[in-house]
Amino acid sequence: MPLNLDVVRGPYLDDLLNQPEALAATWTALRDTDTFARIAQACPPARFEPIVLTGMGGSFHVLHPLAIELASHGLTPLLLETSELIHFYPGLLAPSTLVIAVSQSGQSAETVRLLDLNTDLNAGAATILGVSNTPASPLAMRSHFAVVTDAGSEHSVSCKTYVSTLLALSVLAAALTGSDTTARLHDLEPAASVVESYLSQWQSHAEEFAALLGDSRDVFLVGRGPSLAAASVGALILKESTRTHAEGMSSAAFRHGPFELLEPGIFVGIFAGDATARPLNERLLADIQPTGATAVLFSSDSPRAVCRLPQVPAPLLPVAEILPAQMLTLALAALRHHLPGRFRWSGKITVVE
Repeated sequence: MPLNLDVVRGPYLDDLLNQPEALAATWTALRDTDTFARIAQACPPARFEPIVLTGMGGSFHVLHPLAIELASHGLTPLLLETSELIHFYPGLLAPSTLVIAVSQSGQSAETVRLLDLNTDLNAGAATILGVSNTPASPLAMRSHFAVVTDAGSEHSVSCKTYVSTLLALSVLAAALTGSDTTARLHDLEPAASVVESYLSQWQSHAEEFAALLGDSRDVFLVGRGPSLAAASVGALILKESTRTHAEGMSSAAFRHGPFELLEPGIFVGIFAGDATARPLNERLLADIQPTGATAVLFSSDSPRAVCRLPQVPAPLLPVAEILPAQMLTLALAALRHHLPGRFRWSGKITVVE
């Protein structure tokens, strides 16, 4: 029976297909702002130790590539969910600490509590650099420095705000490490056209994934390094938009326990990653095949169109990697005959810590 994609048409699909426009607008906003020059001047790498990277949900997982780039330049990034930071690590909010806080709404309960807590410390407060899609939000208004994306309003599960935040954090990484932000913007400029080209085939991509998924009941998305962003956020949006049991983790961690779950009915999507990670991930793919589970490799040379990532500069790879995960949400929603991205028990903004 042909896959009925009419069921997925709604606000979530509209947001997905609007990603190229959001990326183009965000890239222009990042190019035209003087915020990164001011950050580079006021936040030299040697001034802060550590650099705390914080957020919740997708706004936390999006920070993986930034953390790796900061560490590669000898800095000390510390990834902490905002809920953990405010309740169990408040001592980190000290003058020697730079906090990079990400919140797409800029007004989630944990984010506001972080701002209040840091204000209460007065002279002992940390420097907060906020990244948000909402310029009038508490995070944008009350941070010492604010990086604002221009993804436009988002009606459902995070998609265009996520990829726009990836662009902003990539330019921020260049600014904080003393790299050339103009060169970084040049690497990121193709983002809109790359995503538009992939999404132009969204129907066939969803159909291809539906054929691969069959009656799969569980999904794992795994990768290493910067690919942890797509693996973690991909699993999160699968849970949110399709109510499917999905887990995102490192491909190394997958071997430590979850591998024993493999059998027919399990789908594993593996992000190939860079030249260092790819041989390890290809070995994982080969080891999964005898188990009866379905496994695919997301790479630029995949024989499957839906798994074939666009060839892009390294800073743009995290944007490309989320695309097949988004197509998985459409395929699973169509297979299960429900509108993706419709919240039942929560909402777009979390208002309780």
